Amino acid sequence: MNERTALVVGGTSGIGLATARQLRAAGAVVHVAGRSKERLEALAVSDPELIGHRADGGDREQVAAVLEAIGTLDWLVVALSGAEGAGPFAELDLGALRGAFEAKFWGQLTTVQAALPHLSENGSVTLVTAISARTGLPGTAGLAAVNGALEAMIRPLAVELAPRRINAVSPGLVDTPWWSGLPQDARESYFAQVAAQLPTRRIASAEDVAEVVVLAATNRNLTGTVLEADGGLRLTTIN
Repeated sequence: MNERTALVVGGTSGIGLATARQLRAAGAVVHVAGRSKERLEALAVSDPELIGHRADGGDREQVAAVLEAIGTLDWLVVALSGAEGAGPFAELDLGALRGAFEAKFWGQLTTVQAALPHLSENGSVTLVTAISARTGLPGTAGLAAVNGALEAMIRPLAVELAPRRINAVSPGLVDTPWWSGLPQDARESYFAQVAAQLPTRRIASAEDVAEVVVLAATNRNLTGTVLEADGGLRLTTIN
């Protein structure tokens, strides 16, 4: 990879961390930004080759400070997420949904805007969205709104910011800390139920999705594309 430089924002756990590890294994210099001091300290022990930065992706000044320290950036991956915004629409807490937009939609946009002055001419931006934007699962209207808003921007941004490339990766169900709010028994039972109905018959790992994120970030022939890494969830109805 000729010593390319990558920044993964939201990279201290889950898909973001798996992506950072895979980019580093491929030879890139990889910076990771996250809000949690504890996770960054753990990262320094588990993955000393990754360069950690404490920053909130929704805070432009903090992101800009990280980018000033990095200099020129080849690949930006934005894996910011949040646990709010799910639930039946009639009972949906709109305050929580606003929080979901703040954490993921506005956080990802803020990060990308701050990064543009540092992104190389042949650089790329890869957003991590979710397949809720493309399915009809009950209880996901709020999540669909957040992720759909991000995905709607991919094609116009790819044209506007060319020759820099802009893509998104849209995962389905992935076994990551996003599900940590569910008790382990309930989570395992739900995953087994869903896996039985997926064409792939399995729940994805963070590493599965990270492989697709790395492809989107590094392949110079991909732009303006949302890659669906959902195990076929969009093709079926989950009961």
